[in-house]
Amino acid sequence: MSKLPEENKFFDLSDYGRPVAKLIAKSLKETNTTAIHVTLWFVVAGLISFYFILKEWYILATLFLVLKSILDAADGELAREKESPSYTGRFLDSVSDIILNFLLITLVGLLHANSWVWILGAFVAVQLQGTLLWHLLKMW
Repeated sequence: MSKLPEENKFFDLSDYGRPVAKLIAKSLKETNTTAIHVTLWFVVAGLISFYFILKEWYILATLFLVLKSILDAADGELAREKESPSYTGRFLDSVSDIILNFLLITLVGLLHANSWVWILGAFVAVQLQGTLLWHLLKMW
């Protein structure tokens, strides 16, 4: 089952991990693992990446950020595979994304920019970019 109907599909750079996410979802379909479990895994992967950023192990941090992104796609794919999407799962996914985005931008900002104006500006920009892009594409 696709995330979007064919008539609403668009090119999205953030979907780079979707093929791997679909494989993960298919492999978990017949298990007791739920989409919420996968959401919690992506939170853990994000937190591990922050630890690696603090340690200045940037390659490992990058790998865990990519894993976080793939798992973020896999939770929704698993919910669709099991035909069990839920408001709780969507809410947990969205809140987890917002918190991890804020923590990542704050961490990088405090390590390098040390300016709350830039940190909060970057956070707002990241949060708005997906929504604004979606609405701009719908207007075309």
